[in-house]
Amino acid sequence: MIAIIQTTPATTVPVWKPATWEDYLAYRDDPTIDRVRLFFYQDHLLTDMGSEGINHAIICELFSMIFAFWFSQKPEEIFSSLGGCLLEKPPLRAGAFDIILYLGEGYPRWQSGERRYINLNEWLPNLVGEIADTTLATDLDEKKHLYAALGIPEYWVVDVRGQLVIVFQLDANGNYQQCDSSLALAGLPISLLEQTVALLNQGTNGSAALWFAQQIANLNQDAEEK
Repeated sequence: MIAIIQTTPATTVPVWKPATWEDYLAYRDDPTIDRVRLFFYQDHLLTDMGSEGINHAIICELFSMIFAFWFSQKPEEIFSSLGGCLLEKPPLRAGAFDIILYLGEGYPRWQSGERRYINLNEWLPNLVGEIADTTLATDLDEKKHLYAALGIPEYWVVDVRGQLVIVFQLDANGNYQQCDSSLALAGLPISLLEQTVALLNQGTNGSAALWFAQQIANLNQDAEEK
């Protein structure tokens, strides 16, 4: 029997419900359900309608621009950003992240006729992140444990209301430890990300991203002069 699990409106606190991997697959493959973000961990399923508000959308796009400007200063590095795509490690775990970053040649490439989900046994991202507007509690609890169990090296939580960027890196024991600089974006101070997010109080995500671009250009110039 397939469990009946209601999707979670964006305005309520997300709730994980007991479920099986077969329940997860039923939701994933149901053609009548659209725009649902799915998470499966320790025999529990979280379904999210995937239609967050304006702040969530603004910050998601801001981080896409941040990645583009950051790597424009490092043209030798290959990167791929796939925010919102469903990642699976069958038959135990799955998640749909707001931010997904791959570095190097090992990024997912879809071929006609293939499944539309990223198999983490083939393609493990260097960094994932969540934009936490209404989901901060679960982003710092269940999802944090899920992403550590998936073996993802770096996890960002962007606290929309607190204007914080909380960064975790995987330690040798497979647990996330909070840190103040990025591993995937080597040399990037987390404080600079928080300053960029704070600029949304007085301008657009485009103007904030352009300010970020100028700051990293200054950082690179200072490094060259030293």
